[in-house]
Amino acid sequence: MRLCFLIVLILPSFIFSQQTINSNIMHDGGQRDYILYVPDNYTGEDAYPLVFNFHGYTSNANDQMNYGDFRSIADTAGFLIVHPMGLTDNTGTTHFNVGWGTSTVDDVGFVDALIDSLIMDYNIDQNRMYSTGMSNGGFMSYHLACNLGNRFAAIASVTGTMSPPTLADCNPTHPTPILEIHGTADFVVPYNGNVFSTAVEDVIDYWKTYNQCDEDPVVTELDDVNTSDGSTVTHFYYGNGAGASTIELFRIDGGGHTWPNPEGFGVVNKDINASAEVWRFFSQYSLENLLTDVQTIEEPLISFNIYPNPSSGILFIDLEKNENTPFQIFNDLGKIVYQGIANQNKLELNIAALHQGIYFIKIGNQTKRFINL
Repeated sequence: MRLCFLIVLILPSFIFSQQTINSNIMHDGGQRDYILYVPDNYTGEDAYPLVFNFHGYTSNANDQMNYGDFRSIADTAGFLIVHPMGLTDNTGTTHFNVGWGTSTVDDVGFVDALIDSLIMDYNIDQNRMYSTGMSNGGFMSYHLACNLGNRFAAIASVTGTMSPPTLADCNPTHPTPILEIHGTADFVVPYNGNVFSTAVEDVIDYWKTYNQCDEDPVVTELDDVNTSDGSTVTHFYYGNGAGASTIELFRIDGGGHTWPNPEGFGVVNKDINASAEVWRFFSQYSLENLLTDVQTIEEPLISFNIYPNPSSGILFIDLEKNENTPFQIFNDLGKIVYQGIANQNKLELNIAALHQGIYFIKIGNQTKRFINL
């Protein structure tokens, strides 16, 4: 009996020493894999933050763990890192489903279930869970902010943005701090957007408005520490949001589809360390604090009708109540093409400048589809 008692006493120090754990859970009838990094300073006594780190399209969890590496930071700052593995879409490519139309995988449900599983096995601070990722992993982080925001305190994207469907249907639950790191010469996920990605500055505008941040940013030209990397960095900071939330953008002027790193190889910006900037940003925020202002940011329940539909240059909006609420019209790519304030019970919008096609109008938490002829 004495020997067994001693074994129980020393077992936790073995379990919680520094580990890289390949594991899986069952979700939606199939196996979902992930890699968990547990830093050496984790003992299980204190609740640790949890960072999700999502890989890009065609990539995998192991590559992301090494390329967008947070492990040395976690060893010092004290947090767990989970690297989920995406399934293949209908083209056979590893991915996370952010509404591009090539997949029916329930990745939001997978992430929700994975959080529950990790909470059962580890002492995780549920007010300090965050999501980041590269490219498609950045898209996924925005997707989670819109569709599983009740579990995440902040998100960051490196070379990713929002898919048009994610933006059009976004339904945040609280002020959400956002960090974007993106190159102006990114030809995979263009800075100015394309058919499957929203322009970076449109994404920043969306979250700036939602979080009620300052309209104008504080702009800082960072030192060009490495003059041979072909790029420089401009930092945009939008402060004073609800719940003390902020929006930050590191625009990598001349930067491509890469993860900035002073030790990086090839054509990569070496003026900043993306992993260090992401953790600096995350470490400021707790979900508990952000939720204290949720009532000031919650979108109102507004009933409205639009007509004629299809329209031909003029669109009428009948509102049940005069709420003085912002409205936005998105095209079928998710880009904002018209916006204003719904400040009377009946609005007449001149949309003659809009091209023919399908559009979506969002007022409060309601979205309606219409056609402009």
